[in-house]
Amino acid sequence: MVRTPMSIEELEKMAAVIRCDIIDMICTAAAGHPGGSLSSADVVTALYFRIMRIDPENPTWPDRDRFILSKGHACPVWYAALAERGYFDKAHLGTLRRLDSILQGHPTMNKTPGIDMTAGSLGHGLSAGLGMALSGKLRQKDYRVYVIIGDGESQEGSIWEAAMAGAKWKLDNLTAILDRNNLQNDYAVDEVMPIEPVADKWQAFGWHVLEIDGHSMEAVVSALESARSFRDAPTMIIANTVKGKGVSFMENVCEWHGKAPAQDEADQALEEIRRCFIE
Repeated sequence: MVRTPMSIEELEKMAAVIRCDIIDMICTAAAGHPGGSLSSADVVTALYFRIMRIDPENPTWPDRDRFILSKGHACPVWYAALAERGYFDKAHLGTLRRLDSILQGHPTMNKTPGIDMTAGSLGHGLSAGLGMALSGKLRQKDYRVYVIIGDGESQEGSIWEAAMAGAKWKLDNLTAILDRNNLQNDYAVDEVMPIEPVADKWQAFGWHVLEIDGHSMEAVVSALESARSFRDAPTMIIANTVKGKGVSFMENVCEWHGKAPAQDEADQALEEIRRCFIE
């Protein structure tokens, strides 16, 4: 679909809309993962409203860019972006996690328009994206593949197997984004299993590495656009983020990894997001 790419200001406002969608749908479902959805909202917004070559009216277009949310529990951010981009009616957001819904608790490619890869088993998404990128190279396609991984997920060995393979096959059509919000389900990532020095590790594995403020839309867009020009190796963008970004009582609090807000909490969260990001 041909459309004018959003400006930085427009992207910032759309990211706020997506954050509101996240709060609304998780509150309605009384279940879900707000923290990591909010932390990755700016990157997902940039991808869907400026960077990726996609057509919501033709979700399986063979030449589309591909996206995988490897940390699949954060799917509310993906669902919100797909709905706002026109893949399905926004009314579906109110059905999150219902048995008959197209929006399950983890993304599934057999139910939801625009989902390129079922996700949720942590560590697998980058390998799937690598396979898509390699397939594109072998078939001489010019699509690009984008994968968001989590920092807790980076404790999985399969992430580093994919890191080796991506460099071996020189997959410069593959861009991974690390949502470095420093928290996982119960504790800080560095308390459970430290992954630093993470930038040095990806460089040692042969990847181009960029490190950015994952909540600066200008920095996010610049990094994603720069990745298009790199050759002979995949790109890792380390996006330093805040878990629960945009909601004061959720920011940097482990409890909000997988806890749904009550209605009064959701109302406060929505007020904060609208006041700080939209008005």
